[in-house]
Amino acid sequence: MSDTEGDKKPGLPPVDVNEYGGKKEGVRQAVNRRLFMQLLVFDVPAGASVTAAQAELEAALEKASIKSVIYADTNSPRGLGLLTWHEDPAYFVSHVRAAFAGPELSRVDHRPDFAMLGRTYSTGHEPELEFVLLERPIKNVLDPELGWHVWYPLRRKGSFAKLEGIDQSHILREHAALGMAYGQAELAHDIRLACHGIDAKDNEFVIGLVGHTLHPLSHLVQAMRKTRQTSEFIAQMGPFFVGRVLART
Repeated sequence: MSDTEGDKKPGLPPVDVNEYGGKKEGVRQAVNRRLFMQLLVFDVPAGASVTAAQAELEAALEKASIKSVIYADTNSPRGLGLLTWHEDPAYFVSHVRAAFAGPELSRVDHRPDFAMLGRTYSTGHEPELEFVLLERPIKNVLDPELGWHVWYPLRRKGSFAKLEGIDQSHILREHAALGMAYGQAELAHDIRLACHGIDAKDNEFVIGLVGHTLHPLSHLVQAMRKTRQTSEFIAQMGPFFVGRVLART
């Protein structure tokens, strides 16, 4: 039973906000925890030093003990990106925001069109649920061998939600198998986040692809276009942020 199911009023649907995984020692795993991850992208104004802004950001993050990844925006010569994470989304307001108070960073131009915020979620079959929700995304983005990261949001068409569960499962299995193949080959690893109701443009998911070279990440996106999910049920993808890791704090 969920935290709130016991208090439901007669005639109202049950509410369950837990994440579920596969059975462990005969008991289905249930966790009411998840990791939030936020990407902020900004340009250093002309006349200011990108190097100085990066150094100030690194110092502020280290002083506040904020774990992060700092990116060079591949498609913007004066652009930087900052990825942070925490179980409490208030952390981005109470701690991460303060990192931009310094003399260099207070002048940067934030790019809200590339801002992304999402939460980890389960598919219901994970053998190690807490690892998938709370540890694996961090492990992927902090892997020193994986210096290319691509982030993008997406939204499915409403028709996908109307499909029977078995049909959704088959469609998602095709998509997942392709991603797993690239992961097994050490070409690309993914971070999957849900962003329902917390995305400015009503996207549903934020996807991160990480790898040691850029080409396989692009190749995976191209290969995904042939799946039924992408070809029939994706309404919108992007914008795509292509980041080269500059530092991890």
